[in-house]
Amino acid sequence: MTTPATALATTATASLAEPPVRFRDLIAAEWIKMRSLRSTPWTVALITLFVIGSATVATLADKAAGSEPADFLAYDAYPPSGYMTLILVAGSMGTLTVVSEYSSGLIRTTTVAVPDRGAVVLAKAVVTALLWTAVGTVASIGSFLVSQAILDGRGAGVAITHPDVLRPLVASALLAPVCALVGLGLGVLLRHTAGTMLTSVFALLMLPTMFSESNRWSADAKHLMVSAAWTRLVQTWEPNPGSLGYTATLPGS
Repeated sequence: MTTPATALATTATASLAEPPVRFRDLIAAEWIKMRSLRSTPWTVALITLFVIGSATVATLADKAAGSEPADFLAYDAYPPSGYMTLILVAGSMGTLTVVSEYSSGLIRTTTVAVPDRGAVVLAKAVVTALLWTAVGTVASIGSFLVSQAILDGRGAGVAITHPDVLRPLVASALLAPVCALVGLGLGVLLRHTAGTMLTSVFALLMLPTMFSESNRWSADAKHLMVSAAWTRLVQTWEPNPGSLGYTATLPGS
């Protein structure tokens, strides 16, 4: 009698067991967490408007100065002031994706529900990449269209199909998700709000300024960093190697 009863109990327990968590369920859960952060909607909206506004101001400033460019003005469509701010914001929001759970204690619930931490981190990375790719794409295309609308009045505008447009357009669109993922990775490693935020700012914005292009090893290190790589990719002209040092030491830089 005992054996059949035990078998029945085991079968009943197995039938009541929860099914394994599917990855798409993790994606949905992480998206809900992302939206639940009160800072997410207004931060995304404000940084997008700020980047496009920076392109507007940069283009109008060139117009006011009376300059007559002969080719595509990369720094009007993609001004460093706007995009360096985007680097800061995207990196910070990427860190909050992780450290906010540690500060609130929600991470304990998450790990109980899904013991596979690798799957949780991957789901966070997918959601973060999708969100900030959308933000970067809107900001990049918006910056280009606004600047060219102004430049058209001066006879200096170019179409989006111009051969010099694609590289800076794509590089600027991907800048936000790359920085957000760097911030997320730092959050996974450090798990402390203040420390992770400071490290993110230092790694993304301050560290590249400590390396020059006068020496090969220093240039190699600098060209591996996000902000330096973006700056080089949005340039539509070839720098003078003799005057600027090692400006392109890595393939594709």
